[in-house]
Amino acid sequence: MITARMSASDWGLLLLLSLIWGGSFFLIALIVGHMPVLWVVALRVMIAAAVLWAIVLATGRALPRGAGLWGAFLVMGVLNNAIPFGLIVWAQGFIPAGLASILNATTPLFTVLVSTLVLADERAGLMRLAGVALGLGGVAVMIGVDELAGHGHGVLPQLAMLGAAISYAWAAAFGRRFRAQGVDPLVTAAGMVTGTSAVLLPLALAHDGLPPAAPAQVWLAISLLGLVCTGLAYVLFFRILGRAGATNISLVTFLVPVSAILLGWLFLDEVLGLPQLLGMAVIGLGLAMIDGRLLRR
Repeated sequence: MITARMSASDWGLLLLLSLIWGGSFFLIALIVGHMPVLWVVALRVMIAAAVLWAIVLATGRALPRGAGLWGAFLVMGVLNNAIPFGLIVWAQGFIPAGLASILNATTPLFTVLVSTLVLADERAGLMRLAGVALGLGGVAVMIGVDELAGHGHGVLPQLAMLGAAISYAWAAAFGRRFRAQGVDPLVTAAGMVTGTSAVLLPLALAHDGLPPAAPAQVWLAISLLGLVCTGLAYVLFFRILGRAGATNISLVTFLVPVSAILLGWLFLDEVLGLPQLLGMAVIGLGLAMIDGRLLRR
């Protein structure tokens, strides 16, 4: 049953999901420099695939069949995992976890734009488009002021984070077909990370050979990234989606940067300057306009 108002348990799950996804930026910050980008992403999705298929089999869900469906899983895996995960891991070699999470929070802005372009039944109204414009203005302020102030974060890694957000947006539009075909959301998630694994494993082997030796804490971080931040996170995501609806689950976007910034500040000695905090505030206002509920109240 989908409810318009979230219960206390729904809010608890939403906060837990935001902490988990915020923690993914923290874990990636621990991994970068110790493991090639392709192997980080390949190991993450392979671990997640094992977790999700175990849940699918344990719960007796119908297994996906047909070359067309598996081809769609492959495309979804590239758009929703391979491209954005790779860009995020690469970018975090140059920028703090908190800044990366703020830029990743622009995903709903690009989702509105992509949906307006390609989905006839999801055209954005004036208020949503104004929210997109305001949010993108926040990004411009954040990156522009950051560079003028000489904080050294670099434009290219920040643009890579925006590229990840754009890829997520196209994945959201493409992913609508699975619901229309009646594919169970958890099966979709399992098929997607399996498709990603099928793409990235041979690429990682061809480009980097076998995974290099790394400290135990790096392997622990990779394991947590796959088990918790991907596998468990998808389980929580679809649970909240089923109980509270798509609009409510989108609120996690507001919360993830807070978790990532706090973890980076507590454990990585990361400090964001005024441009990043100002940009986050403007992006948050843009997202609030897109969501609409605060303004209606």
